[in-house]
Amino acid sequence: MTQLNSQFLTALRLQVDFAAMARIGKTPQGNRLIAPVLGGRFEGPRLTGDVLPGGADWALYRGEDRMLVDVRLTLKTDDGALIYLTYQGALRASAEDMVRFKKGETLSPEAFNLRTVTRFETGAAQYDWLNDMIGIGVGTQEATGVVYQIFEVL
Repeated sequence: MTQLNSQFLTALRLQVDFAAMARIGKTPQGNRLIAPVLGGRFEGPRLTGDVLPGGADWALYRGEDRMLVDVRLTLKTDDGALIYLTYQGALRASAEDMVRFKKGETLSPEAFNLRTVTRFETGAAQYDWLNDMIGIGVGTQEATGVVYQIFEVL
């Protein structure tokens, strides 16, 4: 296999409560903060519904030009199924753009390089196919949070 095949799964739009972030501070791993997720929506050809409140991003700034993300969410599909979504990844930006990002500024898509690996877990029979699926997310920034285009790796 010489190329990675994928297909679009869903667009995940998150509302993040930036004002309520818990700033843990500098730890041996980096500068830790926890950003609560208020909710959101996901829409795609096979996966559509709402993001329930209560999730968060356990983010870690590593150096001047990158931030690691570790997000855990509960999704509720339009047909009532509950799905646990977790993803990890990295935001890379220039040191100058990262300073702007930390101040709450919205970066251009060219300056905001966020990639994630997603995993789903559910007991809902109609979504059992998600349990073994690996996804790749490409994030863009909005004033109220992040939007991910998630692709299923085939």
